[in-house]
Amino acid sequence: MAAARRRHATPGRIGRVGRQAVPRPRVIMALLLLLGLVCMMLLDGFLRAEVGNDQRVRSEASADTVPGEVLAGGPILSFTDGTARTQSVPDKTIVLTFDDGPDPEWSEKVMDVLDENDVPGTFFLVGSMISRYPDVVRRMVDDGNEVGVHTFTHVDLSYQSEARVKREIAQTQLALAGAAGITTTLFRAPYSSKNEAIDDYSWPVYQRLGAMGYTSVFIDTDSEDWQQPGVSKIVRWATPEADAGASVLFHDAGGDRSETLAALPEYIEKMKAKGYTFTTVSGAQQLDTAAGEDGAPTAGGAQPGPARAGAQGDADQAAHRKADTASLWEGRALLAAVAVAEWTVPGLAAVLAVVGVAVLGRFGMMLLLARRHYRQRNRRRFSWGPEVTGPVTVIVPAYNEKECIASTLGSLAASTHPIEILVVDDGSTDGTAEIAESLGLPNVRVVRQENAGKSAALNNGVRHARHDIVVMMDGDTVFEPDTVHQLVQPFADPRIGAVAGNAKVGNRSTTIGAWQHIEYVMGFNLDRRMYDLLRCMPTIPGAVGAFRREAVLEVGGMSEDTLAEDTDITIALHRAGWRVVYAEHARAWTEAPASLGQLWRQRYRWSYGTMQALWKHRGSVTDRGPSGRFGRVGMPLVVLFQVVTPVFAPLIDVFTLYAMVFVDFRASLLAWLAVLGVQLFCAAYAFRLDREKYRYLLMLPLQQLAYRQLMYLVLIHSCVTAAAGGRLRWQKLKRTGEVGTPTPGAGAG
Repeated sequence: MAAARRRHATPGRIGRVGRQAVPRPRVIMALLLLLGLVCMMLLDGFLRAEVGNDQRVRSEASADTVPGEVLAGGPILSFTDGTARTQSVPDKTIVLTFDDGPDPEWSEKVMDVLDENDVPGTFFLVGSMISRYPDVVRRMVDDGNEVGVHTFTHVDLSYQSEARVKREIAQTQLALAGAAGITTTLFRAPYSSKNEAIDDYSWPVYQRLGAMGYTSVFIDTDSEDWQQPGVSKIVRWATPEADAGASVLFHDAGGDRSETLAALPEYIEKMKAKGYTFTTVSGAQQLDTAAGEDGAPTAGGAQPGPARAGAQGDADQAAHRKADTASLWEGRALLAAVAVAEWTVPGLAAVLAVVGVAVLGRFGMMLLLARRHYRQRNRRRFSWGPEVTGPVTVIVPAYNEKECIASTLGSLAASTHPIEILVVDDGSTDGTAEIAESLGLPNVRVVRQENAGKSAALNNGVRHARHDIVVMMDGDTVFEPDTVHQLVQPFADPRIGAVAGNAKVGNRSTTIGAWQHIEYVMGFNLDRRMYDLLRCMPTIPGAVGAFRREAVLEVGGMSEDTLAEDTDITIALHRAGWRVVYAEHARAWTEAPASLGQLWRQRYRWSYGTMQALWKHRGSVTDRGPSGRFGRVGMPLVVLFQVVTPVFAPLIDVFTLYAMVFVDFRASLLAWLAVLGVQLFCAAYAFRLDREKYRYLLMLPLQQLAYRQLMYLVLIHSCVTAAAGGRLRWQKLKRTGEVGTPTPGAGAG
């Protein structure tokens, strides 16, 4: 921690430290994590929801440009030298074709039936399904079945551009190469089962595919099993007239295929009894070609179709091609990415469901406890005990605060409570100490020290303090006249070791300032009410906090072990048996970061320092007795709500976009708006308790969309730094001094 102990940079190192404020490799890693997740979600959505599918299916169109012999020809369409040629399935021959697979349940059971009856099938596969279930495809090929392309997303190609058509085919071939090490020359277009479905819009598609070497396969007999009409009707509708051969359509995916599964063995038995043989598309092509060479059609039974093993050999030669090395590895990479997406997205969805419940539970708990806290602390008869009127010491650690120090000390000079003001100048080089002395304010002492950091400055102030109660504030903060008086009243109870005040954003006129204002009122002060009642306050804010001097000395003062000395000492006080409470009426106005870069640096330090403090005090979970309350209650809550939840909460927005694109836009939007409504209600209640103007809540939706993503990246950045064992310097933020001396009740409205 040696690098972390010097909290302020020396003059010669300010520029270098500034450049290291956001270590680029870790920022890039954080962004890559988010980008990787988005890519996984896009891939998963592409596979599951057929992104880009406009759901249009062309039902009626002219076929003026389609040759008549194609419309009236056989179900197998190929192109030789650009000329369309159709082939029929020979008499007494059945080509069993299956669409829309593979499916891990139904395709497997269909193949079991085919194996039991020793007949082959030709499966037209959807590329997205191949990517999800490659093992099923591998079995299809190994069992001697033939496979063909049924596009990647089951889209009507007649509506798509030429580039989209090529992409649909190429992606399916890559998936097939990765799954079974082969490619195929067979193709069937979705929503185009028979030749008569070819029209003027789809005909150019078939011509282009024919030029690419594809054979388009149609049917002449449809079982219509997708309608689930009953086993007997499926068998009857799949039976060709007379002794004609047929390319027959079944489905092995796309819904409940129990009727198909029941009909298949009955159908196969029936057709075999009638003297039919079964083959693949390639087998039928070879039979038709052989019959043409002999000058006569092949009669059923005179020349039986190829046996199952023979059909596979023919298929290997005619339809299946061994994938080249590049396609093979690209396909495997696609399947690996899909496997990761298939595991990652549902897993994250489950985690986010838990996080969502936790977030909503937190909102509910905050509302209930905040209301109870408000009613309890604002009762007329509520009192910590005898009024605390004795003088206290206010410690102001200052390092190059020339813009703010006059306003800070001026606000303290107006205090209604007797105070000693102790300015600890931590080696300032801009004349901060001289400005403090030149103001000529009563009860102000300036203690100079070499630059040693904020913790050292505070400890030095505690040693020089003349009173038993010390108030600590930042050099860029201003107090209202009664802030100190309100802040020290809880010390009437001798069990209380520290008191947290109500820190507010003074420079809230900008968008970034308004975002932080909402965060301070809702995220910090509403939280503190909850933690106060649960008696596990995790942090005394550096901008406004009071301590019993005895308690600070007992725990060894402000530690330099972490970058969050305020969280560190608060937890230490809990473990020492002291109570820590919240004084909502002790308001302080602080200058929040005015740019995204400064905000990043501040929150990066806060989140990293909080992780350090939690890790340092991890032993608190085993503490016993009253001093173990923070470990039993506070530690789990802080880890859940300040580390785990902030990491995952922004992903709710990402998943909302995912659901809008791939699932249900309206339902997803309504769900997101409902959560936003809950947050808005909580924020409005927090603003009511703090008597803040509601107009700032107009910024809440934008804050949720933009600010939350920034906080996510900051926290991921901190996690990466912690996991890598990195160390972080403290960087001083640029101040403008725009937060002036407040008037009583300045925050009301």
